[in-house]
Amino acid sequence: MATSELDTAPDEIATPGDVTLASGHASGADTPRRPRPPRAGATGATGAAGARPARQTRSPRARGVDDEASEAFRQAEANTDSVKHETKRARRTPSPARAAEREQRRVTEQPGFVLHSYPYRETSLIIDVLTRDHGRIALVAKGAKRPHSALRGVLQTFQPLSLAWLGKGELRTLTKAEWVGGLRPLEGDALLSGFYLNELLVKFCARDDPHDKLFQHYLTTLHHLAHGEPAGIILRAFERVLLRETGYAVAFDRCTQTRGKVTPERRYVFHPDRGVRPAGGDEPSDWPIVSGQTLLDMEQDDYSRVQTVQQSKLLMRFLLNHHLGGVALNTRQILLDLQKL
Repeated sequence: MATSELDTAPDEIATPGDVTLASGHASGADTPRRPRPPRAGATGATGAAGARPARQTRSPRARGVDDEASEAFRQAEANTDSVKHETKRARRTPSPARAAEREQRRVTEQPGFVLHSYPYRETSLIIDVLTRDHGRIALVAKGAKRPHSALRGVLQTFQPLSLAWLGKGELRTLTKAEWVGGLRPLEGDALLSGFYLNELLVKFCARDDPHDKLFQHYLTTLHHLAHGEPAGIILRAFERVLLRETGYAVAFDRCTQTRGKVTPERRYVFHPDRGVRPAGGDEPSDWPIVSGQTLLDMEQDDYSRVQTVQQSKLLMRFLLNHHLGGVALNTRQILLDLQKL
């Protein structure tokens, strides 16, 4: 009588364990089958029909190898993630040279004054500023002409400011401007004198040429003007410092020909390029002749003598006109026109 698959004895069925164990031998009908070891929980030689074979338990050594491999994979993945992270950081972090260059382009908390401003495009301004550590520079104040711009009421002349900007070209970008305070506003003749100072600075100071002494003297001059001190005397002192700091003047109390000290009683002329020398009568007619006492007083900023006030005014006007190449100052012309009214 023929038997079906369900009637076949369990011992005659090849289990996965049998296949694994016999995989090293050639397969065929004549290949003897190794008896299957009894399964856990089975009663007798045969177990219950349909029972699933028990899962094979890995040896401790196999588990150790697997755990080490898994740990190695995890470590490799962690190393890969770390490399990717460091690569991203390397891409995002600028090089030291680039960082130093960017730091050089950024300036913060720099004391300065607005000398002049004019429109730039529709909503911006270009401001000419005098700074303590960087000299005279030009800045673009973006949006400063907008009605609600925070810069609109800050960028005023004759007021000390704390400035910040970005860039290293001829035209930089203003990023911050704060009013520092400490100076009274200029009014009347003092206001015109202030514009005269600003025009002199624009004409004589080259870009990016710092003059910390001139900056400090400008601040002191504004203070004196704001407190109503005589403008003529204050301006003469500033003009002398301006010529000296920008390299256009030598000492007033030394004669360049005799190399000796100027004597009060003698008459002198000031050669625009060589300095003080005794008046000989052969000088050009437009060269002012001044007394030695006037020159000594100017060196000491002493304008208590009426003669010193008068002669110093003519001398400084002559020197400034010479170094400006004969170009008239707008503010001086305005002052002269007001005096004629």
